[in-house]
Amino acid sequence: MSELTFKNFELSRSFFLKNVEGMNEEIAKIQPEGFNNNILWHVGHVLLTAEYFMFGYPEKSTHLPMNYIELFNRGTSPADWKGEVPALADLKLQLKEQITRIREIPKERLQEKLEKQIFDFTTFGELVNFAVFHETYHLGQMHAMKRVIEKSSIVQP
Repeated sequence: MSELTFKNFELSRSFFLKNVEGMNEEIAKIQPEGFNNNILWHVGHVLLTAEYFMFGYPEKSTHLPMNYIELFNRGTSPADWKGEVPALADLKLQLKEQITRIREIPKERLQEKLEKQIFDFTTFGELVNFAVFHETYHLGQMHAMKRVIEKSSIVQP
């Protein structure tokens, strides 16, 4: 694994952030028919998952509130949300803060063996590569949702 792995993560995060920056809070909260979640969920899920992969959240990282697990973990849904849900602006800020912390991870760490295997990944570098895929996958979902919402004229852009 090389430093290119981190550069790929930065590239995917920059595209992700660019799309989130242009996102309307009202649109982000709509769950279009045929989708399990809304855009706000996808943004929070990407943030939570990257924190888990890169920093060992929640055991080794306290940068995100604990209730994010109940809001944004795999298998959760906005239909089940209880209590306070962060605003899109808060999630944007946390994504920016997170990428700053990711930039501080030493490239030597890419070769490091994971304490426990996650999926089929055994090194931190493999996990970072998966995180790149994960962000771009959810970005695609967000694009599709936004198009469906705008086409349905529920909300005009």
